Amino acid sequence: MPHAVQVLEGSGVHVASVATSFPSGQASLKTRLVDVREAVDAGADEIDMVINRGAFLAGEYQQVFDEICAVREACGQAHLKVILETGELGTLDKVRLASDIAIAAGAHFIKTSTGKIQPAATMPVTLVMLQAIADHYRKTGVRIGMKPAGGIRTAKQAIAYLCMLYETLGPDWMTPDLYRFGASALLNDVLRQIYRQYTGRYYYDKGYSLD
Repeated sequence: MPHAVQVLEGSGVHVASVATSFPSGQASLKTRLVDVREAVDAGADEIDMVINRGAFLAGEYQQVFDEICAVREACGQAHLKVILETGELGTLDKVRLASDIAIAAGAHFIKTSTGKIQPAATMPVTLVMLQAIADHYRKTGVRIGMKPAGGIRTAKQAIAYLCMLYETLGPDWMTPDLYRFGASALLNDVLRQIYRQYTGRYYYDKGYSLD
């Protein structure tokens, strides 16, 4: 990461780092906090943490809240994105509860998934998370960001998500500061769509990154 920070210095591009024993989040809290502090000290502008799903599914909601608070404090000035790993939470009610806990604990962004578990981002899950953000904004005036990640592979799918965002939270959230997609495959399809706009045809898939 220090190399990325050095190369991007002055560019305006922020550097994000996964931490808290990503993607499992199963290390001790002490170890996870060391992970966060090391990333921040190395120059990370944003930290992605994953919640303790074991504690959450066991009903230990206070523990989940306290751990997110501790990570937020360890972030200092870096922004915190809290990954719920919604594919492991089981129900939309639990997705809503996890969203509320993360927001109350100080998340700047809430994020669906690590991309390692299926299902990852889905429209119902994303809508529930957007509604949690909307309710928080109505109560406090504080805007929380949203990142659906995993499973959004085409520009046409992304348009459906953007329509849902616009209808739920409005135009103020139509900015990278408050809404992002997490999907390398989506970038590839966007490039294909741009190529088609200029040439009238699609370029073959292997002309782009397959990572």
